Amino acid sequence: MTKLMIGAAQIGGIQKAETREEVVARMMKLMDEAHEKGVEFLAYPEMTLTTFFPREYVEDRSEMDSWFETEMPNAATQPLFDLAQKYKMGFTFGYSELTPEGEHYNTSIIVSPEGEIVLKYRKTHLPGHAEYDENRAYQHLEKRYFLPGNTGFQVAENQGVLMGMAICNDRRWPETWRVMGLQGVDLVTIGYNTPSQNTHGKEVQIEQNLYHNELSFCAGAYQNACYAMGIAKCGTEDGNHMIGGTLIVGPEGTVLAKAEGEGDELIVAEADFDKCAFNRQNVFNFAAHRRIEHYGLISSQTGVVKPS
Repeated sequence: MTKLMIGAAQIGGIQKAETREEVVARMMKLMDEAHEKGVEFLAYPEMTLTTFFPREYVEDRSEMDSWFETEMPNAATQPLFDLAQKYKMGFTFGYSELTPEGEHYNTSIIVSPEGEIVLKYRKTHLPGHAEYDENRAYQHLEKRYFLPGNTGFQVAENQGVLMGMAICNDRRWPETWRVMGLQGVDLVTIGYNTPSQNTHGKEVQIEQNLYHNELSFCAGAYQNACYAMGIAKCGTEDGNHMIGGTLIVGPEGTVLAKAEGEGDELIVAEADFDKCAFNRQNVFNFAAHRRIEHYGLISSQTGVVKPS
């Protein structure tokens, strides 16, 4: 039997003027609180260290390189790694990665209580667009500043639990969850920066976006018999609003904990991973019930092709 106290550390908006050191201090404060509550594994959002810069357009994309990390840990984040080792706490967070080969990725890592990076994930499903679009209410330029991830959806053991990651838009795609589910994943963490405004109009749709967010996590956790944590960077960031809704979901698809506000906030829950095993032996016994001979379109076709 494996039980783990897990925590989701929501982060309020990060302004462009804030330094990485200031953000890490906020992260460490939440880690202190998590330690006091007995958390053994803590999850932070997508792009935790900086403002969500892809909302801005620049002609020369290299001007955005200052938002990227060239190594991890680095001088700014080492205190967070040190504190986690002191508390014997595993953790995960997202950041913008610039590789030695000059490639740009939206990245997340899982770190063991010993301070070792046990898994790296690079965002697969990039939303938005690559060029300035005057018809949009605001820009969403992830396709301009990042490459699609090249890691796939891997799973690794950490703290006696099989853990996997995804990032933001990935949560909406059932393939994300199923690939990890087929590896027996016990816990999936997904950080996000989700605007409350529709990019193609001026309407604000907070309630609808929060519903879709919760729906994605509950369905993914239930259909793959795993725990899931969705962790928001949210609130007002440089005049732009992003939804909160940080939550922890159990393998029955039920919400175990949910953030109340849009600032820095910790939520916790005890995960009993025997519940994952029970569901995998029954309704979601993949070996007994899946029929892959009928699923070919999923991996052979990208867009919709209507029958002739």
